[in-house]
Amino acid sequence: MKLYQKLLFALLFCLPFMQSNAQKRGLPKIGVATSMENDSLLAAAGFAHIEEGARKLFAPSVPDTAYHRFLGRIRAMKLDLVTCNLFLPGTIRLTGREANEKEILGYVDTLMQRAREAGVKIIVFGSAGARKLQEGQDSATALRELIAISRKMADVAKKYDRIIAMENLNKSEDNFINSLSIVTHIAQAVNHPNFRVTVDIYHMLREGEDPASILAAAPYLVHCHIAEKEGRRAPGTAGQDFRPYLAMLKKAGYKGRITMECGWKNMPEECRPALAYLTQQLNEAYE
Repeated sequence: MKLYQKLLFALLFCLPFMQSNAQKRGLPKIGVATSMENDSLLAAAGFAHIEEGARKLFAPSVPDTAYHRFLGRIRAMKLDLVTCNLFLPGTIRLTGREANEKEILGYVDTLMQRAREAGVKIIVFGSAGARKLQEGQDSATALRELIAISRKMADVAKKYDRIIAMENLNKSEDNFINSLSIVTHIAQAVNHPNFRVTVDIYHMLREGEDPASILAAAPYLVHCHIAEKEGRRAPGTAGQDFRPYLAMLKKAGYKGRITMECGWKNMPEECRPALAYLTQQLNEAYE
């Protein structure tokens, strides 16, 4: 048998395995919400990305010298850094008498400009301190105000080709936007291509929210957070079954990223088992 015939035979023999691996690579990529300091550790463990804090890296209060140091470190990372959480500080109010539109949009403009330069595409909008209701505040009025300012923040994000992705938080953290269904309603009302949704499975678990809520969010869904319900620990710590939620992600056609936003007692020891555990459940849910 000639050399080229042997190579062709080997290629045909390996093709089914290559296709199988391609399907596995088509699963959502898994990363961790943590400091850039853990880049080498998590890269060696097999993760795809790190999700850092937007306020820490890009807020107007960060001096240019510090920002450019961060920028250099981001560009030298082994892992991707394309999403950030921790968007707005609690000192900025989005609704009510304390809301200052000029301050809000000025903050967002600087942050989005810096995020674009750093290559960060999605800014997760949790920010309970900025959006939760204050005592005596009318929820219907606050909702209208939140939708209006979110649309204006989305206009700023569009200017820099970035995406704001609002996430659901549980009632112990946010007395206002505490279900994926409410977040989906807001995304529908904002009706802006640069305002999308992050589904946080940990918060859904805490609230007992039906996994089917993910399907309603499908047209807006761009990102996902995950952690176990008890103690907000890493996947696999107590054997949480995420598969009903992951199956809904598949049904929703989700092919984005999943970030472990959780607590670690010993990240070097826990990160590899956590990745293996979640990957196994993803394989089962996406098969």
